Amino acid sequence: MDLLEQLQTQLVKPQLLIGAIITVLLTFGIWKLGDNLLALMKKHLSEREAEADSGHAPRTQKVMQVVGTVWGVIMFYVGAILLIRSLGLTALSPFYDQGNEVLSWLGMSVGRILAVGVLTYIALMFVGTLSRRIVAPDNFNRRSVRVNTLTRVVQSTLRIVILTIAAVSVLQNLGIQATTLLAGVSVLGLAVSFGAQSLVKDVFTGFFILLEDQYGVGDVITVNNNPNLSGAVEKLNLRVTYLRALDGTVHVIPNGQILTVSVASKDWSRTVAAVQVAYEADIERAIAVLTQVSEELYGDPKWRPVFLEEPSVEGVSALKSDGVEIRALFKVMPKEQWALGREFNRRIKTALEAQGIEIPFPQRTIHWSQTPLTIQLQRAPRQEAADKGAGSGVDLNKPGPDRPADG
Repeated sequence: MDLLEQLQTQLVKPQLLIGAIITVLLTFGIWKLGDNLLALMKKHLSEREAEADSGHAPRTQKVMQVVGTVWGVIMFYVGAILLIRSLGLTALSPFYDQGNEVLSWLGMSVGRILAVGVLTYIALMFVGTLSRRIVAPDNFNRRSVRVNTLTRVVQSTLRIVILTIAAVSVLQNLGIQATTLLAGVSVLGLAVSFGAQSLVKDVFTGFFILLEDQYGVGDVITVNNNPNLSGAVEKLNLRVTYLRALDGTVHVIPNGQILTVSVASKDWSRTVAAVQVAYEADIERAIAVLTQVSEELYGDPKWRPVFLEEPSVEGVSALKSDGVEIRALFKVMPKEQWALGREFNRRIKTALEAQGIEIPFPQRTIHWSQTPLTIQLQRAPRQEAADKGAGSGVDLNKPGPDRPADG
């Protein structure tokens, strides 16, 4: 039977196809792992040569390229003979026999551990590549928040599962019974669980945070009504929430300690456009200026996409101690309320100044009672005055122009 006929016969068998696929993946994983190690070595050597400022950098680069090429050729050859062995192509007997020798080596404990490590590396690389390909939309909405949050949680969970399976497989290849080890771990876990109730609470709380979409990565939240625990959610998993404050501080909060959450970026936001005017100002005129500024801001092509509906001018909202507060409300896209508020403050100040309407400053009025204020002046006793004079270096007993000499 020639090679082509034997190949057609063997490709019909599913078990051989599965073995061939595993062989290709195993070979690719070994090659990729070695290629990454060579890249790290190349980077490290380049940094050392740059620090030493030597002229051997081009030579080192060429050597590393040659090593990488040789590594690729070797792995291509090993993959080819393993593929021939997996497909049972006995027509290529020299390569088939070499594939048998490589498989017999892989059948040893060291080879099996190496195979587990390579397959683990491939699985982790696949999870990382898949998570990077799941790209959330550029605009901020609940779908992008859910995608970013769940992608990171699923990625970390899959990594833990893959590493756990790999550890159990390595232990089995080393002759350690995994079932006995897992039984001991379960007993230890039962004992630890009594002292790790807060950790269990953190995980359960994080699970319901994700399930109910209470908040996610990118949301701006305030935890437990504490203004010091406010910021953008930078990272979220089943155990902790990472908040990045405005000044750059990162707050790491266990999920079990989160009692209330105020989300400032869920579905839509609102800008409370409030401004105070003096009590002496014409209120109707001030409200007209507020309406005009709101309509101009709504009609601006730069800011129009931010609005979800037309501005609502409410008029006088409060009588403050320093002035009269007038207010308008803008329903806007999530996380756009702060930028729009800054633009409104700039425009309303300019418009009020142009109309001669005063923006008040803190002031107080003092009322005197009807009782007359009496001020009395008393001369100090002679001895006390003398003490004061002695302290100042002045002789009070010395005659002066207003004091006659004692007779």
